[in-house]
Amino acid sequence: MILEALVGMSLVVRVSLDSQMPPAAPASWMHMTVRQKDAALLPLVQRATECIIQKVAADPRYNAELRPDEVNDLIVDSISGCKRQVRAMITAHDRMYGNGSGEAFLLGPYLEVLPSAVVRQVRVKQ
Repeated sequence: MILEALVGMSLVVRVSLDSQMPPAAPASWMHMTVRQKDAALLPLVQRATECIIQKVAADPRYNAELRPDEVNDLIVDSISGCKRQVRAMITAHDRMYGNGSGEAFLLGPYLEVLPSAVVRQVRVKQ
């Protein structure tokens, strides 16, 4: 179930987001520690997550009894409405950690925690 959502997410990222390569990392990023880079990325991750949460909460298909695969479908569908925020997160990650790292982050660690964060936050907002 989650595999289909990941494949769908990958397609959404590749098709609906602007595919421009980010500029080379400025020297200031190269001298930052991983902790500093993560702190700089946090606001972008929060903006992307909040946008996705808002889209899922506003989706008429959402209800508290949805199965995890159904929530994943709503998340995948919400990405296109949050492409600016998601692209900003990916681009910043690419600048700090190297080209391609942002998409790997999105499809890996970010997606691992996103469904539970969305469910938890949508319930709080309702």
